[in-house]
Amino acid sequence: MSIFKVRVKEFEEIFAQDVIELKQLRRHTFNGVPDVLSFRALSWKMLLGYLGPRRSSWPTTLAQKRALYKQFIMELVLPPGHTQNGAGDSDDESRGVGLQDHPLSEGPESAWNTFFNDNEFLLQIDKDVRRLCPDISFFQQPTDYPCEIVVHSKGEQGRRLHERVVPSVLSSANVERKGLGVTKINLITKRSAENYAAMEEGQEAHWEVVQRILFIYAKLNPGQGYVQGMNEIVGPIYYVMASDPDLSNRAHAEADCFFCFTALMSEIRDFFIKTLDDAEGGIKCMMSRLSNMLKSKDISIYNHLKSQELHPQYYSFRWINLLLSQEFPLPDVLRIWDSIFSDEKRFDFLIKICCSMILIQRDAILENDFASNVKLLQNYPPIDINVLLTHAVSLA
Repeated sequence: MSIFKVRVKEFEEIFAQDVIELKQLRRHTFNGVPDVLSFRALSWKMLLGYLGPRRSSWPTTLAQKRALYKQFIMELVLPPGHTQNGAGDSDDESRGVGLQDHPLSEGPESAWNTFFNDNEFLLQIDKDVRRLCPDISFFQQPTDYPCEIVVHSKGEQGRRLHERVVPSVLSSANVERKGLGVTKINLITKRSAENYAAMEEGQEAHWEVVQRILFIYAKLNPGQGYVQGMNEIVGPIYYVMASDPDLSNRAHAEADCFFCFTALMSEIRDFFIKTLDDAEGGIKCMMSRLSNMLKSKDISIYNHLKSQELHPQYYSFRWINLLLSQEFPLPDVLRIWDSIFSDEKRFDFLIKICCSMILIQRDAILENDFASNVKLLQNYPPIDINVLLTHAVSLA
């Protein structure tokens, strides 16, 4: 029997148990999840805490969470005063929008005021998701399971988030004045044709679904909001959920992804909050751990980078902050995340992978000047991901 078939059998046996043994799941997932059946989607849902170890609890958990997510869409995405069929009610009370909440109202309690203010961070989300994983076509393709209450707008504007932020040929101009004269006018023009296009009425692309997930997350976490880079965290999770061979699960990829993403963000949110950079779980602390590990494993490279004043923030900030999601092709990122999610201490192994990335390039780094090393570390060369992970495992 081939190694692949052995691994498939191991996962079949794990998920056949009435109560999943988490230690066993972690051990096997750490070595990579076979890309068949629903193994990866199930493993990630469990390792991120979305599903508990008792199989009998899964249907109830999934039904409750998916219903809750639909409620989030109704309350946070659809415009104030909407109805499910896309037509407005004549009764202000039944709509939940009184006369005092006119679309032009600027009151702090105005749902319409909130609706328009949302567009400040929605614009950034829109920019980021339109260029997600450009090396593959997946996110540009239509989903087979669009959100019906959003894509069938029946002419109601604002249900589809991208419609709120699409600029016209000349939607506005920023004017800077100096004295009495106009010195500069910055025109906001049409979006670049390089970015992904939205689908027609009744359809939506995968990137549009990701946009909605990030928007809802930002709305539910106003203290953090949306921070650039979160799109790179949610992308691989959504890809796994939306590629689940089990169509009954794939139909709910959006909701399942949202709760897995939220669980992961609860662990790495300190990476995205600047005021927590110096905290124990903050990004500066993580980069310091990497630097200390490199110093203990290879003092020559450590001293060489230090002498060039090539500080960890020049390259490892993005590595750690985005869990290496931008350094490797998506299939390799999924394999890396199998191991990261399996790590009980979670990000200890991430630091080991980052350290291995430097050590594997030892000879080149010692020969290179500052500029060449910056280029090498910011654009990491192609590598067999199994070689990298094996090296990371060897770091005691």
